Amino acid sequence: MVSPPARKLPRLEPDTAFYWTCGADDVLRIQRCGDCGTWQHPPLPLCAQCRSEAVAPETVSGKGRLASYTVNHEPWLPGLAVPFVFGVVELAEQPELYVFCNVLAAIGHVAVGMALTVEFERHEDVWLPMFREERA
Repeated sequence: MVSPPARKLPRLEPDTAFYWTCGADDVLRIQRCGDCGTWQHPPLPLCAQCRSEAVAPETVSGKGRLASYTVNHEPWLPGLAVPFVFGVVELAEQPELYVFCNVLAAIGHVAVGMALTVEFERHEDVWLPMFREERA
């Protein structure tokens, strides 16, 4: 088994830990308002749409499309392979619901609009959501 590359990991804060640990169940969770139904990411203490405090994590499909991306050629940490794709993934649940993450695809094959599905890379007690081209 190949070890994942070294990465700078997020701190598990009470309001965001669900996002960084949901990969343990192999599902992606995003915060949603229980009053108006709006999804929002990153998590906030109130709904950005209706200002309700009834926000909580809910499971999403883990599917989306690549809205934008950049190819990074800088090895930010020792052992981090370059080049790699960092993308803006619009989740299927709602227009303009974005996750910023690595896109696991060959550089020459990446295209705006491509269908993606989530997978997780585990580092200690953190599971980093990343997206790979959806298989038909």
